[in-house]
Amino acid sequence: MSIQRTLISTGRLLSVRAALKPNVTAMRWSSSLPAAIKEITHPDTEIPALTRDKINRFNQYTVTTYGRPDLVLERGKGCYVYDSAGREYLDFTAGIAVVGLGHSDEGVAKVLADQALKLVHTSNLYHNEHAGALAEQLVETTRRHGTTWASKVFLANSGTEANEGALKFARKWGKQHGKADKFKVVAFTNAFHGRSMGALSATYNPKYQAPFAPLIPGFVTAPYNDIEATLALIDQDTCGVIIEPFQGEGGIHSASEAFLKAVRQRCNEVDALLIYDEIQCGLGRTGKLWGHQHYIKDCQPDILTMAKPLANGVPIGAIMTSERVGEMIKLGDHGTTFGGNPLASAVARHVVGRLSDDAFLKSVQEKGQALKDDLKALQAKYPETIKEVRGQGLLLGVEFTKDPAPLVKLARERGLLLVTAGCNTVRIIPPLVVTPEQTRQGLARLAGAIEAFEE
Repeated sequence: MSIQRTLISTGRLLSVRAALKPNVTAMRWSSSLPAAIKEITHPDTEIPALTRDKINRFNQYTVTTYGRPDLVLERGKGCYVYDSAGREYLDFTAGIAVVGLGHSDEGVAKVLADQALKLVHTSNLYHNEHAGALAEQLVETTRRHGTTWASKVFLANSGTEANEGALKFARKWGKQHGKADKFKVVAFTNAFHGRSMGALSATYNPKYQAPFAPLIPGFVTAPYNDIEATLALIDQDTCGVIIEPFQGEGGIHSASEAFLKAVRQRCNEVDALLIYDEIQCGLGRTGKLWGHQHYIKDCQPDILTMAKPLANGVPIGAIMTSERVGEMIKLGDHGTTFGGNPLASAVARHVVGRLSDDAFLKSVQEKGQALKDDLKALQAKYPETIKEVRGQGLLLGVEFTKDPAPLVKLARERGLLLVTAGCNTVRIIPPLVVTPEQTRQGLARLAGAIEAFEE
């Protein structure tokens, strides 16, 4: 539903209808940027008293780990979400790259409803009809997309849990040769792998690590894309190397093909496992099923972790391994209570089927390239404010010349939701179903926020 129709149907915010109407033609890219929306249409000062009271009450009972604006999101549809005041926001966060199929997708909702009335949880004491079928689907779909290494799957609850499992697998791999000191894990600058102790030990960011030190021993950090320095750290004591082919939280940085090929070769030489964290860049986000498929086959991993869009917001994660790694993990080596439950697995089967469709992936590539071109045009318009535009598919980053945190608020007050990343970067990660019309709306609102940001 367009903004104009939504405002008319709800009877709210009619006074800003003209300001929000984009100068675009639906489903067609324009060669010029849309006019910037300068007017504040969603002021933070206009939060209903009932909403503020509700937030204050919630805060009395909630551990304070998040800095959030004073608004409550109540519903969503497609690429839009709506707050308790009925205001519509264009969502360029997608729940941090989670809702690839958009909010309140009817296909996802139907699978959820049907399965919830059938069977939600049994534990892994028993087989269920969806977990094994999802593992098969992930492996066979990966193979269909030209990647031959995949063989086994372990289903988890989240991305962090998937990374924890992958790190455990690497540690066992090092010990299986009877070498007690082969437990070193090499990670990289600007990486983000999660906040539990193992994943946090691989996440090189002082603000995340320092409060919880000392961390798990054996983790070292190499500079991302620095071949010489990285190869020097990967030695005979290394059991695993964990890397994001496309970094998300760290600022939307892409690994070079030469770098990944060198790391793969070095892992082979020292008998270490190569782990790709594709929790944010996988499952269609870059325009291919997996981010590493943008590289030659000499760059393939031994383990791949996934989560975020796997069930479009229903919590689930997974570890996919090669045959030799999967066969190494034995009865009792790892486990989970909720991982692979029938509900999440049923939804994931539906989602993977849609995200892996060739035509769908092609559309992500095309929309992503067009959006990237427009963002570069925005950079040319504001060269003193925008330093760089980078990324692949619909995993894009706009790096600013100063901290863009205030820009997120300015964009939200113009009806656009954004999320920051490292290196003074704002992530542009809308649902993968975003339309060209909606991206043009987002550009107009972003441009208006940038003009206010420059003042």
